[in-house]
Amino acid sequence: MEPVPGIPLADTRAGFGRHAALCTRKAFAALDLGTNNCRLLVARPADDGFRVIDAFSRIVRLGEGIGRTGRLSEAAMDRTLSALAVCATKIRRRGVWRSRAVATEACRRAANFAEFRDRVRRETGLRLELIPSAEEARLALAGCAPLLDPAVDHALMFDIGGGSTELMWLGTDGGERPELIDWISLPFGVVTLAELHGGDRMPAAIYERLVAQVTAALAEFDARHGIRARVVAGDVQMLGSSGTVTTLAGVFQNLPRYDRSAVDGSFLDFTEVHRVSRRLQDMDYAGRAAHPCIGHDRADLVVAGCAVLEAICRTWPVGRLRIADRGVREGILLELMGGERARRRAALRPLSPAPTPRECPGDAPVPPRAARS
Repeated sequence: MEPVPGIPLADTRAGFGRHAALCTRKAFAALDLGTNNCRLLVARPADDGFRVIDAFSRIVRLGEGIGRTGRLSEAAMDRTLSALAVCATKIRRRGVWRSRAVATEACRRAANFAEFRDRVRRETGLRLELIPSAEEARLALAGCAPLLDPAVDHALMFDIGGGSTELMWLGTDGGERPELIDWISLPFGVVTLAELHGGDRMPAAIYERLVAQVTAALAEFDARHGIRARVVAGDVQMLGSSGTVTTLAGVFQNLPRYDRSAVDGSFLDFTEVHRVSRRLQDMDYAGRAAHPCIGHDRADLVVAGCAVLEAICRTWPVGRLRIADRGVREGILLELMGGERARRRAALRPLSPAPTPRECPGDAPVPPRAARS
């Protein structure tokens, strides 16, 4: 598979030599369990970023019905466990050295998450970590940062998820890493909104009402930082990371099937966002399901996502949106690999005993819990 560019991870200075190269062969895994999707990446460090050696993605709708009941349903848990079992098999098969599996909005809202977490552990061996929305935003930023233009002073980054929408206000200002100034998590996700408003044709009046509702929820965040004034001054870029924006990009490009390499890092003008959104809104469920970049799994969700996206675009008329088909998983991998690199540097300080050719610094046996955490 293709390396992920723009994320320097492997230190190739002469001091690391052959043993550092051996360490880059380790595999790392990141699993992101959201309201709608279960996603896994397995990768190894590379000079130009990291190279994905295995991946998995399945729409599981873990958060189905949670807005009404406050609980994960048995059917949703069964679907998700089936997907997690596939992930666990891939992790074992690839001999993963370190991994992290995180659960987000649906599990944060579920009164029976502890029961589900224990069942996941028993049936798959995976340890699910429930992370707060602030940690989710931080990881997503770490994964998407290479797509930001450091020449533009500020950035709005958002992720329209299954159960919520996260939005970050960032300072870029020429620095190597963007500064997270503030963030919000709004209770508008494509699964919960589709359950409220239906997944076939959404009447224009309901669509506009939903756009207005999201717009109102963004007003305080905008006023707090004077974001719109900076947009008018041309000091803001926008980056979207979600199934909604990647789907719109695929539809706009008329792709015969979804292609991550064509979508990740591409741009959509706001006029194109509006045009494609209207096109999808005018279709019925069957028409959207037949599109190769949408399919049955997203056909009832994408219009709700379009309404959230249009609210963001109307609130902050930047004019152009950059698309990211990356996020939390990439952020996790960066941190896992970065921590391993730091351990390797510490182990390879001058005057340290040289390891034998058959071992890598830091490869001492670890307890099963630490190895899988």
